[in-house]
Amino acid sequence: MTIARRELLTAGAAGLAAAALPAWAHGLAAVTAPINPFTLGVAAGDPQTDGFVIWTRLAPDPLAADGRGGLAGAVEVRWEVATDEAMRGVVSRGRAAADDRFAHSVHVEVGGLAPGRPYWYRFTAQGHASPIGRARTAPVGGVDRLKVTMASCSHWELGWFSGYRHMTAEDPDLVLFLGDYIYEYSYRGERAKDKVVRRHDREADIVDLAGYRNRYALYRTDPDLQALHAAAPCLMTWDDHEVQNDYSNRWSQDPKVSEAAFLARRAAAYRAFYEHMPLRPRSRPQGPDMRIYDRLSFGDLVDFTVLDGRQYRSMQPCPLPDSRRGHVAPDSCPDLADPKRTMLGAAQERWLYDGFKRGRGRWTLMAQDLLVASLQQTGKDGTLGHFTDGWDGYQANRSRMLSALAASGARNPVFLGGDIHSFWATDLKADFCNPASCTVATEFVGTAIAQDPPPKGAFDDAQARNPHVKFVDVTTNGYVTLDISPARIETRFQALSDKRDPQASVRTLQKFTVEDGRPGVNLA
Repeated sequence: MTIARRELLTAGAAGLAAAALPAWAHGLAAVTAPINPFTLGVAAGDPQTDGFVIWTRLAPDPLAADGRGGLAGAVEVRWEVATDEAMRGVVSRGRAAADDRFAHSVHVEVGGLAPGRPYWYRFTAQGHASPIGRARTAPVGGVDRLKVTMASCSHWELGWFSGYRHMTAEDPDLVLFLGDYIYEYSYRGERAKDKVVRRHDREADIVDLAGYRNRYALYRTDPDLQALHAAAPCLMTWDDHEVQNDYSNRWSQDPKVSEAAFLARRAAAYRAFYEHMPLRPRSRPQGPDMRIYDRLSFGDLVDFTVLDGRQYRSMQPCPLPDSRRGHVAPDSCPDLADPKRTMLGAAQERWLYDGFKRGRGRWTLMAQDLLVASLQQTGKDGTLGHFTDGWDGYQANRSRMLSALAASGARNPVFLGGDIHSFWATDLKADFCNPASCTVATEFVGTAIAQDPPPKGAFDDAQARNPHVKFVDVTTNGYVTLDISPARIETRFQALSDKRDPQASVRTLQKFTVEDGRPGVNLA
């Protein structure tokens, strides 16, 4: 599929049929601006059987210091959805009001469409037209195939986003963004030497709304990221760097930061996330709170569950005296297996376990941000233990989740994750301490699009100490592709030649299969 990159000036745009606008938005003047406001592209998300969400943000000056993108006041935006890329067969159209409250972002819920087919869409405003994007409605009934690509950990300064370009070339039906879509910190001084290939918009860590808005806007100006969003609808969750490294719930990684101050920062970060993602208006944040966990189905083939592993979790286990950052804690740390502690929060846990019982798809896919498998590691002092920032820091919640999954009868569960800047394929066991225990689910974790690998030697003995780990690679950047059919999932770990090369090539590092009715990783 070739995505049209031209900008279309539509003479008849002023005559588009109007959908209802908010009462305050009636009477907006038609303004022709000298600069195209569609600098951040378009995106679609949350595909349902009768529609999806389409998104854009008007920002003629995307890095304006105040975070407003160079606009003030309300702007009328017109949108249309067609059955063809040339936009001749328009089947839905309307108007929306973009205003200061949400940085002139637009989230249109399109409905009334036919299931299981592609559609094309665009926006017009201020005499300019956006790029044309493609979305796809979810199918009904029997589905023979679904192609999914997934990515995480994209640090603007450390590499180019060529992995996104190769994901677009794979022509996916759906894209999963599994956290660390942006990074809140920048490399400075000696730390930046020989590492930074392009600079962030500011050196200081971002902590306020203008800062988060501009960081998303900067990433959204990348042409490879824009092309991927224009090529297919997406689902997304966050990890920590959308707010702050290793934060948990209302607690900063820095114990000197008060809960009130950190929640103010989290509110700004979550608001900017909403403003730059194709989420439904029901996801609008309320202060520091924003629900992103969700589920959707693709016919009888796949039930997707999207989890939030940051907002509701208990404080990091056994924190160090001067930091709440993740670290390898010895197994004597009482928090690791404390049944009162949770990664997902009580409400999300109940919702998740109820969803296991309701699923009807051949495959049950969990889109979340972390490595789920237990991983015994060696700490800096040589002590064996487990890393506190991931699922190993919330072992009781993991046990509850895998037990509920096994008891529910949900078919063919597969967990998908990111965060760890490396490729992992694991069998998820009922009892990780007993290699002979039954395999409950399969797990694939993708490496970083553009981030450095884990510290040298950190996982040298990972497979020897953890026999449920079937494959690990800590040397490459890239992404993951899944070809899903009723009989199997074929998974490819796609490795980039060099994240510092904007024209990086890609190769298949390793292939895997998961067979229907047989949980566990098979090397292809």
